[in-house]
Amino acid sequence: MKFRRQAQAEVSVNLTPLIDVVFLLLIFFMVSTTFNKETHLSINLPESSGVALARQSKQVEITVSRAGEFAVNGQSLVNGKIETLKTALAEVSKGDSKLPLVITADANASYQAVVTAMDAAGQLGFVNLSMTTKKDTEEP
Repeated sequence: MKFRRQAQAEVSVNLTPLIDVVFLLLIFFMVSTTFNKETHLSINLPESSGVALARQSKQVEITVSRAGEFAVNGQSLVNGKIETLKTALAEVSKGDSKLPLVITADANASYQAVVTAMDAAGQLGFVNLSMTTKKDTEEP
């Protein structure tokens, strides 16, 4: 007697649910992740023995790095041109030139970069200008 063999069904793993789960996880991580690009210029402040002033809540701060790069209120500028700096200052201050303006420059920054920052502020009408320093470490 000849028995007919049953055809064996192919064994396979259905990957569709796994792919669905992977895409859901990808979407979850993309939505829950924050993409903040924090740009900080490293600055070594010059020393001074003057009196420290309190930081005001509404002020505009220009940061000048050692390489002459500018940042306005922590936002780095794309280039070091005075027009770019003036545009950023006008945007941050919303045209209010009575706001206090603080220039924070690295001790080894070029004098020209600091003068450019002061010139841009002067052209926009800022008159309340101050410079940031750190307390002198040597006691007389």
